[in-house]
Amino acid sequence: MATDTTTAPSPQAAPPAPPPHAAKLSTRDKLVLFVLCAAQFMVALDFSVLNVALPVLGPDLGMSHSALQWAVTAFALPSGGFLLLFGRTGDLFGRRKLFLAGLALFGLASLLATFAWDPASFLAGRALQGVGAAAIVPTGMSLLTTTFPEGPQRDRALGISGTLLSLGFTVGMVLGGVLTDTLGWRSTMGLLTLFALIVLPLAPGLLPESRTPDRPRLDVPGAVTVTGGLLSLIYALSTAAQRGFGGTDVIATLVAGVLLLALFGHVESRAESPLVSLPMLRRRTVAWGNLGGLVTFSMMSTVVFVLTLYFQEVLRLSAFATGLIFGVQGVLSVVAGVYAPRIIGRFGARRTLVGSLVGQGLLGAALLGVGEGGWSVWLATAAVSVASMFHLGAIVSYGVTVTSGVPDEEQGLATGLVTSTQQVGLTVGIPVLGVLATTGPDLLTGTRTVLAIDAAVVLATAAAVAAGLGGRERA
Repeated sequence: MATDTTTAPSPQAAPPAPPPHAAKLSTRDKLVLFVLCAAQFMVALDFSVLNVALPVLGPDLGMSHSALQWAVTAFALPSGGFLLLFGRTGDLFGRRKLFLAGLALFGLASLLATFAWDPASFLAGRALQGVGAAAIVPTGMSLLTTTFPEGPQRDRALGISGTLLSLGFTVGMVLGGVLTDTLGWRSTMGLLTLFALIVLPLAPGLLPESRTPDRPRLDVPGAVTVTGGLLSLIYALSTAAQRGFGGTDVIATLVAGVLLLALFGHVESRAESPLVSLPMLRRRTVAWGNLGGLVTFSMMSTVVFVLTLYFQEVLRLSAFATGLIFGVQGVLSVVAGVYAPRIIGRFGARRTLVGSLVGQGLLGAALLGVGEGGWSVWLATAAVSVASMFHLGAIVSYGVTVTSGVPDEEQGLATGLVTSTQQVGLTVGIPVLGVLATTGPDLLTGTRTVLAIDAAVVLATAAAVAAGLGGRERA
């Protein structure tokens, strides 16, 4: 009988692989990251820059007070509803192509909204902005995760992206007030046009094309049911934010959204080439990571909303002073975004996610001490600013958690889930909880009620995510 005399190579036979801490980015990498993050920042800005301009915009365009909600809803509907569909379409036919198309559409739509001459033209511009955003966000995230390899480089890239995403939402509120007061409401839409004009010429020469190696058939039934379900759900929640949950249209679209999403799950279980891989959804990192992301986005956006009302209507601060407070929050968010990848590298994404949720929940509980005295300004400013640092840690770590270990050909799907979570989180919190702040016996009592629920939900989610993820991971 032959004997295998082959021996294992000596550890000295080959040099050890270079350590994975090569998080240093080349000049080209930095330019790619700039393009992708600038596009994400632009979309995040669009979520909030128009809010404070609505009271001025309405009379100028002849929109009634009840119709103003459509300035927000017209954008939110397509931007959230088409995310998964466009994420998968980019996987199949080219993420770079769809990203560039989304940028071009967003720029043209922003131009239309800037020069809108009546409510119909303005709302058309807002809806087209939403369609463009739905193409930009998942494809941009996919290009980021496929350009930067898993490990320190991707962690750093996601940290910068998450920072700018959160900062864009905050900066939008500050810039919206400043621009509206100085240049008029149209300048808020003009700013978005300018962003698109800066990013679009740079993108074609920098971004590589990226798609799956094969081209399975697009899951049309899945696309129809998930898009219809998300559109219905976002419409119901956005409308409820303005009129409450008692309206017939709200109830009907809420039920339709739930039924369509349930049907989507059934369709995907039988589809040959599903839009959403159910085995992926059964991954602990995907399921529990996205739960953490959904809660951190929905709860933090709700806290910002109710504190905006509290500062101006209870403490009688000006809009400018309120903007400065959230400016402090924005600065600390940037700091957190710089350090989040390092913390993930030291403790791992899962531990960072759980710890960040715990920190956000505890700081939310600290906000329960706010009252009518002037000292409350300092308490609220300190608590919400530090909470935003933990919030950034949760954003970055949940993105890393969900996308780690996912093959490149499925990154569009994974990042589509990540960005859907972001959009739904930004949409769902304020309608569900924000209404409690304004329907209580007084605004201060309502604010405290919302803050108590916020803290309880975030801390309970931290415990659930810790139990659901468990196990060991790379440090």
